[in-house]
Amino acid sequence: MSDLSLREDVLNELEFEPSINAAQIGVSADNGVVTLSGHVGSYAEKLMAERVVQRVKGVRAIAQEIEVRWPYDQKTNDDEIAQRALKIIEWDTTIPNDKVQLKVQKGWVTLSGEVPWYFQSRAAETAVRKLSGVIGITNAITIKPAVQAGDIKHRIEDALKRNAEFEANQIRVLVSGGRVTLEGKVKAWHERVLAERAAWAAPGVNAVEDHLAVA
Repeated sequence: MSDLSLREDVLNELEFEPSINAAQIGVSADNGVVTLSGHVGSYAEKLMAERVVQRVKGVRAIAQEIEVRWPYDQKTNDDEIAQRALKIIEWDTTIPNDKVQLKVQKGWVTLSGEVPWYFQSRAAETAVRKLSGVIGITNAITIKPAVQAGDIKHRIEDALKRNAEFEANQIRVLVSGGRVTLEGKVKAWHERVLAERAAWAAPGVNAVEDHLAVA
């Protein structure tokens, strides 16, 4: 596929997604690497644009340069964002009480703390990302390892074998402590996402390095 065709496919997919206003998003393609530029009205919209591009055939990598620009009359003070974020995290039953802390600086939210499972860290981030005034999130929540490395490796490999989306024998799983490294090849970008998701779903995983190549 040529870069021109890939760029056109990405633009069409962005226009097709109803939750995105693609009018101010710029797209360029170079040997399968897609660069997104311009600006959108919310952090959630920025993340959605990236997800949309991931599902386009031929995309090998993404450079995310989109800015979040809130209208001046809709800007929210940092203390308001912090109060709302704490409240929404408190209401989420999947997140352990008093395990997540946060800091807000000029609309950028930094999450910290320690939880037993990766999905709880993701839940905290997901709860905050749609709040008005948020322009970005740094998720520094750590996962406390709860199982042995051998158990982690076994669970991830079994999960990959159960998934019909890709050939599990093309993926190698390396585990050191709670850190998982994925190596090998997949056929499309979304298969990388699925493999990484399977790795994060195993108990005790606190970091995933995705070295999978799209080929």
